[in-house]
Amino acid sequence: MPFLDTNKLPQDERRPGWLGRYFHSPTLTFAHWEFAKGADIHAHSHEQEEVWQVLEGELQVTIGAETQIAGPGMVAVVPPHTAHSVVALSDGKAIVTDFPLRPGMAGPRL
Repeated sequence: MPFLDTNKLPQDERRPGWLGRYFHSPTLTFAHWEFAKGADIHAHSHEQEEVWQVLEGELQVTIGAETQIAGPGMVAVVPPHTAHSVVALSDGKAIVTDFPLRPGMAGPRL
Protein backbone atom coordinates (compact mmCIF):
# COMPACT_ATOMS: atom_id res chain seq x y z
CA MET A 1 0.00 0.00 0.00
CA PRO A 2 2.14 2.95 -1.22
CA PHE A 3 -0.68 5.52 -0.87
CA LEU A 4 -2.81 6.51 2.10
CA ASP A 5 -5.50 9.18 2.59
CA THR A 6 -4.74 10.47 6.08
CA ASN A 7 -8.14 12.20 6.19
CA LYS A 8 -9.77 8.74 6.30
CA LEU A 9 -7.77 7.57 9.34
CA PRO A 10 -9.58 7.57 12.68
CA GLN A 11 -8.78 10.47 14.99
CA ASP A 12 -7.57 9.86 18.52
CA GLU A 13 -7.41 12.43 21.33
CA ARG A 14 -4.14 11.19 22.82
CA ARG A 15 -4.00 14.19 25.18
CA PRO A 16 -6.64 16.86 25.82
CA GLY A 17 -6.68 19.21 22.84
CA TRP A 18 -4.48 16.99 20.63
CA LEU A 19 -6.39 15.11 17.91
CA GLY A 20 -4.10 12.80 15.97
CA ARG A 21 -4.14 10.49 12.96
CA TYR A 22 -1.22 8.03 12.85
CA PHE A 23 0.46 5.76 10.32
CA HIS A 24 3.80 4.03 9.84
CA SER A 25 6.23 3.47 7.00
CA PRO A 26 8.73 0.63 7.41
CA THR A 27 11.04 2.88 9.49
CA LEU A 28 9.05 6.01 10.49
CA THR A 29 5.97 6.88 12.53
CA PHE A 30 3.86 9.85 11.41
CA ALA A 31 1.28 11.79 13.41
CA HIS A 32 -0.97 14.40 11.82
CA TRP A 33 -2.07 16.61 14.72
CA GLU A 34 -4.84 19.15 15.10
CA PHE A 35 -4.25 21.10 18.31
CA ALA A 36 -6.36 23.49 20.37
CA LYS A 37 -5.12 26.69 21.96
CA GLY A 38 -3.81 25.97 25.46
CA ALA A 39 -3.28 22.24 24.89
CA ASP A 40 0.08 21.01 26.09
CA ILE A 41 2.41 18.04 26.00
CA HIS A 42 4.36 17.62 29.23
CA ALA A 43 8.15 17.40 29.27
CA HIS A 44 9.25 13.90 28.29
CA SER A 45 11.89 12.07 26.26
CA HIS A 46 12.06 8.89 24.20
CA GLU A 47 14.51 6.94 22.10
CA GLN A 48 13.22 8.31 18.79
CA GLU A 49 14.41 11.39 16.97
CA GLU A 50 11.31 13.54 16.44
CA VAL A 51 10.68 16.23 13.83
CA TRP A 52 7.81 18.71 14.27
CA GLN A 53 6.54 20.55 11.17
CA VAL A 54 4.05 23.33 11.94
CA LEU A 55 1.44 23.76 9.21
CA GLU A 56 -1.01 26.17 10.88
CA GLY A 57 -1.04 28.10 14.15
CA GLU A 58 1.72 28.57 16.71
CA LEU A 59 3.41 26.23 19.16
CA GLN A 60 5.83 27.01 21.96
CA VAL A 61 8.36 24.20 21.71
CA THR A 62 11.01 23.50 24.33
CA ILE A 63 13.89 21.17 23.44
CA GLY A 64 16.34 20.69 26.27
CA ALA A 65 16.87 24.18 27.72
CA GLU A 66 15.89 26.07 24.54
CA THR A 67 12.37 27.41 23.91
CA GLN A 68 11.12 28.91 20.66
CA ILE A 69 7.80 29.88 19.09
CA ALA A 70 7.18 27.79 15.97
CA GLY A 71 4.69 28.90 13.32
CA PRO A 72 3.86 27.76 9.78
CA GLY A 73 6.94 26.62 7.93
CA MET A 74 8.98 26.14 11.11
CA VAL A 75 10.56 22.80 11.95
CA ALA A 76 11.72 21.66 15.38
CA VAL A 77 14.10 18.68 15.55
CA VAL A 78 14.23 16.80 18.83
CA PRO A 79 17.29 14.54 19.22
CA PRO A 80 16.80 11.07 20.73
CA HIS A 81 16.66 10.91 24.55
CA THR A 82 16.18 14.71 24.83
CA ALA A 83 13.53 16.25 27.07
CA HIS A 84 10.97 18.28 25.15
CA SER A 85 7.54 19.84 25.70
CA VAL A 86 4.97 21.70 23.61
CA VAL A 87 2.27 24.29 24.35
CA ALA A 88 -0.29 25.34 21.73
CA LEU A 89 -0.47 29.15 21.58
CA SER A 90 -3.35 28.95 19.09
CA ASP A 91 -5.43 26.36 17.29
CA GLY A 92 -3.50 24.73 14.46
CA LYS A 93 -2.02 21.71 12.73
CA ALA A 94 1.35 19.97 12.73
CA ILE A 95 2.94 16.82 11.36
CA VAL A 96 5.31 14.93 13.66
CA THR A 97 7.68 12.26 12.34
CA ASP A 98 9.56 9.81 14.56
CA PHE A 99 12.55 7.60 13.72
CA PRO A 100 12.75 4.74 14.39
CA LEU A 101 9.17 3.53 14.68
CA ARG A 102 7.28 4.68 17.76
CA PRO A 103 5.72 1.71 19.58
CA GLY A 104 2.30 2.31 21.05
CA MET A 105 1.07 4.57 18.27
CA ALA A 106 -1.94 3.07 16.52
CA GLY A 107 -2.31 3.22 12.77
CA PRO A 108 -1.74 1.31 9.55
CA ARG A 109 1.66 0.36 8.18
CA LEU A 110 2.53 1.19 4.58
